Amino acid sequence: MNEEQRKQQGQIKSELNIERIKNTSSDDMIAKYFQTNYELQAPDIKKARKRRNEEVQFNYDFSIPEDMQAIGKDKKFLIRTYGCQMNEHDTEVMAGIFTEMGYTATTEVTEADIILLNTCAIRENAENKVFGEIGHLKPLKLENPDLIIGVCGCMSQEESVVDRILKKHQHIDLIFGTHNIHRLPHLIKEAMFSKEMIVEVWSKEGDIIENLPKVRKGKIKAWVNIMYGCDKFCTYCIVPMTRGKERSRRPEDIIQEVRHLVAQGYKEVTLLGQNVNAYGKDFEDLDYTFGDLMNDIHKIDIPRVRFTTSHPRDFDDHLIDVLAQGGNLLDHIHLPVQSGSSEVLKKMNRKYTREEYLELVRKIREAIPNATLTTDIIVGFPNETDEQFEETMTLVEEVGFEAAYTFIYSPREGTPAARKKDDVPEEVKKQRLYRLNELVNKQAAESMLTYKGKTVKVLVEGESKKNPDILAGYTEKSKLVNFNGPKSAIGKIVEVKITKANTWSLNGEMIESKIEVN
Repeated sequence: MNEEQRKQQGQIKSELNIERIKNTSSDDMIAKYFQTNYELQAPDIKKARKRRNEEVQFNYDFSIPEDMQAIGKDKKFLIRTYGCQMNEHDTEVMAGIFTEMGYTATTEVTEADIILLNTCAIRENAENKVFGEIGHLKPLKLENPDLIIGVCGCMSQEESVVDRILKKHQHIDLIFGTHNIHRLPHLIKEAMFSKEMIVEVWSKEGDIIENLPKVRKGKIKAWVNIMYGCDKFCTYCIVPMTRGKERSRRPEDIIQEVRHLVAQGYKEVTLLGQNVNAYGKDFEDLDYTFGDLMNDIHKIDIPRVRFTTSHPRDFDDHLIDVLAQGGNLLDHIHLPVQSGSSEVLKKMNRKYTREEYLELVRKIREAIPNATLTTDIIVGFPNETDEQFEETMTLVEEVGFEAAYTFIYSPREGTPAARKKDDVPEEVKKQRLYRLNELVNKQAAESMLTYKGKTVKVLVEGESKKNPDILAGYTEKSKLVNFNGPKSAIGKIVEVKITKANTWSLNGEMIESKIEVN
């Protein structure tokens, strides 16, 4: 896409937004974005499931209300984040909003004036952790009644979670969802001055608010949201109900954000979305796909570009061709398969077969011979047979995954799979997970051994977590490397000769004359 086409798209976008604003009354606009009269808005899973693809509105006018711009002076906030990179990115946005309100960050709960738990709903274990933390925070609230405790993120979009908090955890002051983070200043104001618990969770589609502030972690790597929501409705997954349907940011806004990060000195960006390869499919005025976006970002002068997460169903030939250009488009591809059995995949509503997944892998390896593939796998899906599990094992071997996130199936209330009778004993599920992890660990260790004696490029992120005298960073293929080197290498891409291979990391020595300045 050239500059003239971008200008034309920007003009179209502006005209569309102006037309929407003209057709929206001032009362509706105020109610939608800047509501001040609070009414409890609890999540409704039925409404969420029945959402239609409404026209997405883009808002570029976010600002902190004047009466909230200094409300955080001499006060501190703490956000605890659970779950995926999307939640981490949401936390960066909320931290940005808090900072513009005058708050400063803290890691100590005893120092905080506001504590938010940014939650994940994808697995039962994550939910249990959050409720455990909610219980631990109660004594703090009893000691300091002015402390504001809030729950946000994906768990907040679940009816059962909100009902449980309302009934059993009255010390929580604030619950809000994934679609209305931009209303945080208004919600904090309500929480400060209301005697009731504030609950605002939208079951409608969220719009795209473009100019939200962010406080990013570090100055080396950055996450860039390219879209929100998911339309796939896998039977085990609650995300379409918590995050809504797919909504893509405009390409010019994404490209501008990446260029801004380059200007700030960032060396790597990861493009984020529940299903990044579906990017652009919701555009009605523009024929522009994820492959097109990657091709445009390929031309930007940033050393490394990654993306997560992909859905095999949307991983098309155009994207493969674009990735095959290499350069700053790295050849580590995370491609969740979930199961190696076509029958189980059908029950999961993944909409591809084992054979189709393997054909996609063949195409990727043909175009990008040195591609590193990693994946997600669920074992113990309702009624999974021994034979079906063995199909997963043989697929893992055939593809040669170098790493995998593996899980025992966890039913989520509100999903179709949760209504299925499960006749797989818990002990069988644990044995399957153990066997799968053994295989994945074996393949990971074998892949690491191929690096011994080789020289790799490492983006140095800082000191090792275990030893401050050792530096740590990641290769282009996302392999963790620990090595000796000067602190001046932090934030740079350096060459490291690998001296030892472990199952999940590499050890090495930096070649000091080889430091890339870019």
